[in-house]
Order: sequence, then structure tokens, then C-alpha cells
Amino acid sequence: MSEANQLQGCAITGVGSYVPERILTNADLEKIVDTTDEWITSRTGIKERRIAAEGEHTSTMAVHASHRALEQAKLDPADLDLIIVATITPDMPFPATACIVQQQLGATKAAAFDLEAACSGFIYALEIGHSFIASGVYDNILIIGAEKLSTIIDWEDRNTCVLFGDGAGAAVLQRREGARGVLATRLGSDGTKADILAMPGGGCRQPATVDTVNERIHFLKMEGKEVYKSAVTAMTAAAREVLERSGLTMEDIKFLIPHQANQRIINAIGDRLGAREDQVFINLHKYGNTSAASVAVALDEVVRSGKIQRGDKILIIAFGAGLTWGATVLEW
Repeated sequence: MSEANQLQGCAITGVGSYVPERILTNADLEKIVDTTDEWITSRTGIKERRIAAEGEHTSTMAVHASHRALEQAKLDPADLDLIIVATITPDMPFPATACIVQQQLGATKAAAFDLEAACSGFIYALEIGHSFIASGVYDNILIIGAEKLSTIIDWEDRNTCVLFGDGAGAAVLQRREGARGVLATRLGSDGTKADILAMPGGGCRQPATVDTVNERIHFLKMEGKEVYKSAVTAMTAAAREVLERSGLTMEDIKFLIPHQANQRIINAIGDRLGAREDQVFINLHKYGNTSAASVAVALDEVVRSGKIQRGDKILIIAFGAGLTWGATVLEW
């Protein structure tokens, strides 16, 4: 770790998460599309997912998660310097959802912006926040991963509608002298494969028209096999790199928190990294893939489980549309 990072230590002082009350089970999906609980479970590991209520938006869930993180950090929202919201389902194209969150929290002095890196968004936000603190620009930062994916899912496509859910996770980053915090991070992307996981409609390339709506291009589209291959390769390589850069092995890691997308992907990565079963945290069966909220919600559940002690090492890895990926090692 550089001298600057030692002088301007960055610690995660609070985490929080929120998932909607409504549970959509595999049995419920059997009534909507041609699928079965056995088919979904055997191929994905997902049993149920949470679906936001009609008046519940990405900002709503983000605020709920943020309150819990701020409460744990014992930090007044008025003392926040920056709010970053990682999402692919903002409340609206503009203004940034982060600005709506800022207003609802009463974080009157905070700058605010959104970040789009799909399922890797929380790790991207974590590294940006860490960099702002390490460089001495800010002292108190709130990062959030929040998604209302149910609004961009094609409920007639049985291959994708079974995978995703809604939720939000947040973390408070603060300057703490001597704190180690983020030990190493690796971010990556490959725009040559941008088309294998995308929502084609809604941007300036294909704005909303009667034809685009009828063609159903305002929904998430995914080439599952190609995503699987890219995800396993990229996340494994990124994880190995941050372990090497932080001078650690998997034996030093208390918990591996992988992006909760698919049980087969998680198993493949765990095997390649040589992780023990008890090291790998999984909540996929409860929530499905919540994109940018995925590892954020998982981190909150790990911390609140009481199984993390000061000095424990956590490896977080994610992969998403873009293609984007990221890995980070934290010292708690």
C-alpha cells in the first residue's frame, strides 16, 4: 500500500441493505412463463427473488439502505461529502438518482452522481470513493448499489425473467488514520462484447417509438452461454490479481463474496480459486441477481451475521454488462 493511502486511510464504517417485501417464487413464475422450479433451481440456484412495489423506486430502496449504513456508521447525512449511486435502472435518465437520494437524506453539502457499470457497479463505486478519500479530497462518502430490475425484465422471456430481482445495498466510507480498508482493487472492461448483455432500446441510438416498444427492445437481452464463459474467466483472473497485489492467498480470506448471478458461475470461480465451501458467501437463492446491489447486499449480510472481526480479509468480485468486472480485497 502506498504512503498516501497509509496517511489517508479509508475504512468502511457502516453498511446497510434493503430488499422489497414482495417475494416472487419459482412456483409463482411457473404461472407466468413456461418453466418449472426444478429447471430454475438446477440451472441457476435461485429459489425466489424480491420485486419492488409500484411506488417503490431505485431511489426509494437506496435511501432505505443508506439510512441503515449511516446509522451503523453513526454519521449524520449532513456530514456526507459525496454520494455515488451505481445503477442501470435510475429513476429517470436525468437528473441522477444520486441527487434524488441526496435530497431525501438531507445530505445538503454532498456532491452526487450516478455510475453505470452494471453488476460491477458497487466495486467501481467503492474504488472511486476510496480514491477520493486516499487523495484527501473527501472525508465521508456514501456509496450505493441499487436496482429495480423488474422494470426492464421481459416477463415473456423465460430465459431471463427467472434470474433477476430488486434491492439496494450501501456502505459509508470514512477517512481513518492508519486504517487499511481497501488493500487492492482491479477493474476491467471489454467493450467488444457489449452486445451479449444489454438493453438495446431507450438511449439515443434507439429512442422509444411505437415500433421499438412493439419489438420489445426496451428489455434486458442476454446471451447466457457467452456471459457465463466471460464471467468465470474475468472474475477469476481479477481475483487472483488482487490477492497477489495484496500479498494474500485464499487461505487468508475469511469470506469470498462473489456477484450473485448464477450458482454454476459461483461454483466454477470457487473451484478455480481453491476456495473452501465455508468461505463462499451465497444469498443468490433468496434474491436472484440484483445487479449493482448484489455484492452490496451480500456484504451487509456478512457483516451483520457477526462472523466478521476486525482485521478479517474479504474478497469481493463482480461481473456485468459492458462487459465490466472488478475485484477488491478489504481488511475489516
